[in-house]
Amino acid sequence: MSNAKIGVLVMSYGTPESLDEVEEYYTHIRRGNPPTPEQLADLTNRYEAIVGGFFPLRKNTDNQVAALQQWLDEAAPGTYRCYQGLKHARPYIEDGVRQMSEDGVKEAVGIVLAPHYSFMSVGGYIKRAKETAEQLGVAMRFVEEYHLHPKLIEALSQRVERGLAAFGPEVDRVAVKVLFSAHSLPERIVQMKDPYPEQLLATAAATASAAGTSNWQFTWQSAGRTHEPWLGPDILETLQELAANGVKHVLAAPIGFVSDHLEVLYDLDIEAKAEAARLGLHLERIEMLNTDPLYMEVLGDCVLHAREK
Repeated sequence: MSNAKIGVLVMSYGTPESLDEVEEYYTHIRRGNPPTPEQLADLTNRYEAIVGGFFPLRKNTDNQVAALQQWLDEAAPGTYRCYQGLKHARPYIEDGVRQMSEDGVKEAVGIVLAPHYSFMSVGGYIKRAKETAEQLGVAMRFVEEYHLHPKLIEALSQRVERGLAAFGPEVDRVAVKVLFSAHSLPERIVQMKDPYPEQLLATAAATASAAGTSNWQFTWQSAGRTHEPWLGPDILETLQELAANGVKHVLAAPIGFVSDHLEVLYDLDIEAKAEAARLGLHLERIEMLNTDPLYMEVLGDCVLHAREK
């Protein structure tokens, strides 16, 4: 491989590839502390509840990396080579950087499959990649956020519009509450003046405006099970509040996520839908971005601009 080729480290949270890897994966998330039997059983049951298991979840990320590679090949033939780096599964972020170095890459761009920046999420990915890159002599630039990229808003608003249409002609789309959501983080990020909550609200507002709806609000989901308080309210609590206020139709729009994985396929499609049914709510969900050409354009455009900095 030519040393002139520029590496692109595509980072994401990661997911196990088989049921046998769930314990190792969960232990890594818990910073080397093995989960209790109850915790392990709970996570395993969540994966098993998803139709088709979680092999498609890992494949979703692989497909996104491959689609970005294709976009870059068309935009700048022979210039970029994509590598994958995962936070909690192999290949780890450090593995991706090491592979680039072994391939002779001296210049690279890092980007995370998450549009919104937080010190605790994207910031952590960048820190790990940067430390390894510096050790190996790879000059890396990073894309920190792209939460208001015009093509991202276009892709998300299209999904909201299609989601609203899914309720059928008998339901007035004005009456459908669009419920934007993202992965919760510990409340202490507010004191840290972390930009994550504000960026999410900005994406929600821009998406709602582009989709032509003013009937929306933001909520949180998928909070970690730790002793410290996490940002809320949780989507299950929000659904209860909406039902109490007479809302009948809800469109879930998890804009903090970019593909179909556990927090979408279980936390929303199984857990939230069950709660909505209990409350007498009609809940639909927007399609995830996955390998949407518009999302690939967002990622590719960000990579190209990062290199120009």
